[in-house]
Amino acid sequence: MKKYILVSAITALTVTGALLASAYFFGWTSNTVKIQHVNDLPVKGAMYTTNSEGELIPLDFTKTASRVMDAVVHIKSTQAMDPRSMSRQSNPMDDFFGDDLFEKFFGPQYRFESPNQPLEPEMRVGSGSGVIIQSDGYIITNNHVIADATDIEVTLHDNRSFKAKLIGSDPTTDLALLQIEESGLPSVSFVNSDQVQVGEWVMAVGNPFNLNSTVTAGIVSAKGRNINILRDQFAVESFIQTDAAINPGNSGGALVNLEGNLIGINTAIASPTGAYSGYGFAIPSNIVSKVIEDLLEFGTVQRGFIGAMIRSVDNNLATEKGLQRVQGVYVDSLVSGGAAEAAGIKPGDIITAIDGALVNNSSALLETIARHRPGDKLNVSIDRNGTTKVFPVVLNNKNGDTKRIVKESPRKIEELLGAELAAVASSTAKKLGIDGGVQVRKLLPGKLRKETNVQEGFVILRINGSEVNDPKDVEDLLGNSRGGVMLEGVYESKPGETYYYAFGM
Repeated sequence: MKKYILVSAITALTVTGALLASAYFFGWTSNTVKIQHVNDLPVKGAMYTTNSEGELIPLDFTKTASRVMDAVVHIKSTQAMDPRSMSRQSNPMDDFFGDDLFEKFFGPQYRFESPNQPLEPEMRVGSGSGVIIQSDGYIITNNHVIADATDIEVTLHDNRSFKAKLIGSDPTTDLALLQIEESGLPSVSFVNSDQVQVGEWVMAVGNPFNLNSTVTAGIVSAKGRNINILRDQFAVESFIQTDAAINPGNSGGALVNLEGNLIGINTAIASPTGAYSGYGFAIPSNIVSKVIEDLLEFGTVQRGFIGAMIRSVDNNLATEKGLQRVQGVYVDSLVSGGAAEAAGIKPGDIITAIDGALVNNSSALLETIARHRPGDKLNVSIDRNGTTKVFPVVLNNKNGDTKRIVKESPRKIEELLGAELAAVASSTAKKLGIDGGVQVRKLLPGKLRKETNVQEGFVILRINGSEVNDPKDVEDLLGNSRGGVMLEGVYESKPGETYYYAFGM
């Protein structure tokens, strides 16, 4: 009996305690619950690092983030895609009808696009990031963010939006320079990327997945990375690798050190899924600053060429060639009459340094040369059969001389058409069996891309029936033209076929 009384007592006490607790929390008593809020809680450094004097300081990203975010912008680029070319690419009947249905009925020599039945261009919108580098509205971004764009819109951190003008671009480094009409803007300062060290803390700022003003942190994982992502013939890849999270939309954003200075422009990720998986890559600031200077001064990038086919020296190459070292850049062959040959460098030499700075692989060598212009002299140290020699090499341009190329301002009519025009080369004219013409060397945003299906390489023979032989003829015929325009011409790849393109002025 005592055992049962004891159990009952314990049960009663438990129930009573539960009721009292419920009464307390649900207000069944006169007591009230007070929740205190602490304001102005200081941010504590969770880790420590050292400053330039070696002093121990708290690791704090907040001040850096607040400085840099105002200078990083969101970029929206719009491309006008020709619906006729898009439909041909996606039409399942193409296997039967070929590229053009009219060719089946009227023969290969005629191809006509009627101005009376215009098709609205398909608009494709992409987004990325950019960095304000000067207070008067100059913005650096990736070339692939704005490539072929007919409209570029920049949104600042304070949500103001501006139309941007393309100052210039460089596919070889995947960089582009924009400008908006605004002044007094916050900007970032550049730091010497040669002094950036592996293991150094960095922050990536951009707009991944359209999530504006996103900040991530990590370290510099490696330098001088070549991931073969740029498809240009003269591409320069010597990326800074970081484990700060970079995703689609971060392209063109800032990679900064803890002082908020720019060490690179975020460009690419290495990922099997298309999203961040631990590896991000940025263009070093030293390359960025050189490209900007060239675009502003010359209108195009001045690229120096050493005139050699090169390979990074590794253990396999050393074994194959019987080399005594496993670092440096092996000279595989030389361009006839190139800068290296003129200086006395020979195939089989190993380039070890440029102006006293060691180069351990081809990426480092290409980065160093990319920071120089045609006509610049570099002291190239080489290892030749175990003996060190130094050769002064004067860099050439891609044409094989030391001249610097100045891009001429396009004529107004070329801006309107959206094309770079040039008189057709005599060799091309001979191949096509024509006396002359004007070739579309490059397509830019404008009427030809928006209203026709003209492709790069098209040779204009006549405009509204009048022959043209140089860009000035085009300027004279279209400078004051109004109404419909008919272009007649040919393509080098399809001799014997005549193409017609129509649009309105």
